[in-house]
Amino acid sequence: MAVGVFDLFSIGIGPSSSHTVGPMRAAAVFAEELKSSGALGNVAGLRVDLYGSLAATGHGHGTMTAILLGLEGFHPEKILPAEVEERLAAISETGTLQLAGSVPLPYGVTDIILRPLTILPRHTNGMTFTVSDKDGEVLHKATFFSVGGGFIVREGEEDAALKELDESKKELPLPFRTAAELLGRCQSKGLSIGDVMFVNERASRSEEEIREGLLHIYSVMEECVQVSLKREGLLPGGLKVRRRAPDWHERLEKEDKDRDPKYWQEWVNLIALAVNEENASGGRVVTAPTNGAAGIIPAVLYYALHFAPGMDKATQEDRDDVVVKFLLTAAAIGVLYKEQASISGAEVGCQGEVGSASSMAAGALAEVMGGTPQQVENAAEIAMEHNLGLTCDPIGGLVQVPCIERNAIAAAKAINAAKMALWGDGTHRVSLDEVIVTMRETGKDMSSKYKETAMGGLAVNVVEC
Repeated sequence: MAVGVFDLFSIGIGPSSSHTVGPMRAAAVFAEELKSSGALGNVAGLRVDLYGSLAATGHGHGTMTAILLGLEGFHPEKILPAEVEERLAAISETGTLQLAGSVPLPYGVTDIILRPLTILPRHTNGMTFTVSDKDGEVLHKATFFSVGGGFIVREGEEDAALKELDESKKELPLPFRTAAELLGRCQSKGLSIGDVMFVNERASRSEEEIREGLLHIYSVMEECVQVSLKREGLLPGGLKVRRRAPDWHERLEKEDKDRDPKYWQEWVNLIALAVNEENASGGRVVTAPTNGAAGIIPAVLYYALHFAPGMDKATQEDRDDVVVKFLLTAAAIGVLYKEQASISGAEVGCQGEVGSASSMAAGALAEVMGGTPQQVENAAEIAMEHNLGLTCDPIGGLVQVPCIERNAIAAAKAINAAKMALWGDGTHRVSLDEVIVTMRETGKDMSSKYKETAMGGLAVNVVEC
């Protein structure tokens, strides 16, 4: 299907959309296929092979535990953090996995085979599932790729998936692949960028479903912040990174009781940190468009709702309208990155995650602050232009350093990009399409050690303990 707003904004668990959400989703699909095939009762052996980036940073990203949960039949958008803890504790204590939720099988994290130096042709985030009977005969086998943002692609079905995507886009009222095409749709129909995305979404959902769905997405973002603000101590994983959001919130509540505009950046920083600290804890977050960049859009949307001109007099309905318009516009820009480049840190570095999210947030903020389609496109371009070349080199393979602070910095960049664009008339030298293509080419040229492999940058130059 054509990429929609609920593909780019989906609910899952941390710490990584490509290394946690995608693998869990792939494992769940495999378990469902096994169950529907009728071969589940004959399974006596299970083998899981992880390749490339999934193997290199899997421990820090929770990849192996996510796969175990997926093999039990859990889906990332439905499972709750409490269920995660309960099932992982049970698997650890018993050494037994409940395959597809019904067949007990001795299996655990240490049984998963890691092949960090083997890169499968389609993508560096590859995984193969194999089950066999008591005689060692293979009953079912499948290879999947986690391509960023929780999206998965099955080996051998890439061409079919692309064909289906192209066919589904033909059914959209206002299809677009590039920013130039998107701006053309806006001009010919007299619509904003968010409006174009809304028209396309209505091809598969009612107006009420779209609005309710987006408001639910935002409610999960808000809940994520509130849960994070109640947690204290150190983040899991061994780096001994201290949670800062609770203390920062307490200080802001004392110093800024009336949302003084001079504190806007402190609040934006707080929201971004809170979301990504919760993500690092394996909590429930919204991929936006990835988990590693999940704090940027909520932080910039918080700015739009609390510090944008006129919002101090806005009704709840007005605020809901802002949320819906913001997320639709951000999604339209996100489609451009999915269509022309990548949002996978393992494929193009962090420019594809944090850079894309910053660009999406900048364009969305420009739109809800009254920008023209040309100004919105300019804001998105500015934000990505100044995230080009951003590497993905998390220390210890954990989505903590530099990821958490990087979200706060990118959120501020997005706000500045929107303000710069709104002070112009929409004309500018470098187009968003040119920047997206540049990001894709930069990712191709980037050494693999800077693409979520923990083999370069901060990952090797900073002592973990």
